Amino acid sequence: MRAVHAKSHGLVKAEVTVLADLREELRQGLFAKPASYGAVMRFSSEPGDVLSDHISTPRGLAIKVVGLEGEMLPNHAGQVTQDFIFNDASTFAAKVDDFVKAIRLRAKHADDSEALKQAVSSAAQTAEEALELVGEKSALLKGFGHPPTHPLGEMYHTAAPLRFGDYFGKMRLVPLSDNLNALRGKHVDHPHSWNCLKDSIVSFFQKETAVWELRVQLCTDLTKMPVEDASVEWDERLSPPLALARITAQPQNAYSDARRLWVDEQLSFTPWHSLAAHRPLGSIMRARFKAYQASSQFRHTAEGRPTVEPRSIGELPD
Repeated sequence: MRAVHAKSHGLVKAEVTVLADLREELRQGLFAKPASYGAVMRFSSEPGDVLSDHISTPRGLAIKVVGLEGEMLPNHAGQVTQDFIFNDASTFAAKVDDFVKAIRLRAKHADDSEALKQAVSSAAQTAEEALELVGEKSALLKGFGHPPTHPLGEMYHTAAPLRFGDYFGKMRLVPLSDNLNALRGKHVDHPHSWNCLKDSIVSFFQKETAVWELRVQLCTDLTKMPVEDASVEWDERLSPPLALARITAQPQNAYSDARRLWVDEQLSFTPWHSLAAHRPLGSIMRARFKAYQASSQFRHTAEGRPTVEPRSIGELPD
């Protein structure tokens, strides 16, 4: 199993279309010229154990863009993919030392009963929803009990920065089509299912087309928009997020057996699968380099499965 984001909910084939007429500072790396690329989108929950979706935890989204040209980072030399790793929070709640402590605490309680985890999640959900009624929120409470909302209505963030050619910034993925925006804050469609998040995504893509907008918030103030401390929210008044590309997913089977085996068991996702122009930056990203690599190597060795890094989006099973 993955050490984090073990449970997937949607495995979606998409197309990334870089917008034409971007401003000069936005024409960097993957976005240097108008083009279209295939992509794999993996929606997931954050824990490293597979739980009922009623134990509602932070959500993640990994996107692997396929078919790129250009200089890759040394660890990714010869490949044609770019991974973007998103969470539904705009910051990391902790610095690296605190993050390690949180992971150790989570590992200590990995064998707690599902009933106990459900009780903690339900209590945290109730407290978080009460805070939101008065215009407040708690990253700690959301970490233990994210409200049971539809994952396709979420906005997703890299939270930590990455190079953007001659600049650097944070990325976000924003629902654009009306059908996605209608899901923002809406509870899941199948509340009684153990896999209610997956069931909701699969049900949506049976008939619907989804469109997101990929944006970047460039750093304009090194003091107020730090690189090393990913717990600091970057003020949008200093630098508003700017559109780079549209991501479109047509109706499909978003969780077939063949697709689950290929994406969940053979692919790996890391911000270090990257063009040199989008090198990850900051302490959280550096910590991820060896941690993600070691986790992937252990997982694939234990399963006896080869690691796959696609050359074409056509390799994704239907």
